[in-house]
Amino acid sequence: MSNYRVLLYYKYVDIENPEQFRDQHLELCKSLNLKGRILVSEEGINGTVSGTIEETEQYMEAMRSDSRFEDTMFKIDEADGHTFKKMHVRYRPEIVSLDLGEDDLNPNELTGAYLEPQEFRAALEDEDTIVLDARNDYEFDLGHFRGAIRPDIKSFRELPEWIKENKEKFMDKKVVTYCTGGVRCEKFSGWLLKEGFKDVAQLHGGIHNYGTNPDTQGELWDGKMYVFDERISVEINRKEKTVIARDWFDNTPCERYVNCGNPFCNRQIISSEENEDKYLRGCTHECRISPENRYVKEHHLSREEVADKLAAIGEKLPETV
Repeated sequence: MSNYRVLLYYKYVDIENPEQFRDQHLELCKSLNLKGRILVSEEGINGTVSGTIEETEQYMEAMRSDSRFEDTMFKIDEADGHTFKKMHVRYRPEIVSLDLGEDDLNPNELTGAYLEPQEFRAALEDEDTIVLDARNDYEFDLGHFRGAIRPDIKSFRELPEWIKENKEKFMDKKVVTYCTGGVRCEKFSGWLLKEGFKDVAQLHGGIHNYGTNPDTQGELWDGKMYVFDERISVEINRKEKTVIARDWFDNTPCERYVNCGNPFCNRQIISSEENEDKYLRGCTHECRISPENRYVKEHHLSREEVADKLAAIGEKLPETV
């Protein structure tokens, strides 16, 4: 059993003077030797931290001793060590960026009905229910619930516009939505209600809560769940293993994410180690020949070595590069 754990949590609650709270909270986290990323705003807190069992227990105790956070749901994973390099606590206007402006809403006043994992599994099997993934496309491509709809979005803030463009497909249906830990769905499901959707629900505690529930054990989930720390992905389905992600370069089954070697692109792509080496971690020819290609720099490849690798895949290194 590992001595380290990862905590995933959020809480929509009024925080006065969030900048002051941010500074004090950073001191608390550092005093406990935690590492992670926490966002703070007037509307609440959203965080992921890693530490030893003792350190994370002390953190949860400290949080729950504050009446604003006493009922916070902490999702807990075992880990081999820290899953972050540093500890950051940052102020943001929103703890999730939906960018609704004047139409922003408070999930404590308007949000979709909560479905516990067993109820959500029943919704997955209901042919009359639309299951919407509220995450980004690269998260969906790594893993998702069976039968869920994949919005064509690269960031959460694009979701409302995508819904408006496809509204007629869902408006008269029962809609349930899900995300990693629940924080995005709190606001998104409320927005759906505000837009006129009549029957809207959300997976309580997100995918993580579903995967750790002893009754569901992640059933009807395919692939892995994307996480925003150094683990990159975690298993959800404890009953059966299914790989659905495909290698960017040859479309073979793969669940390994890397960032494109061109820092000006930085696209997240799924790639085996073999193809990462073969294609210089570049998602396109232009990225492979970029003078700033990080793979080339990390491996100290000479111009001749780069030219040889490109030739092996039928490409050339331009004279000017």
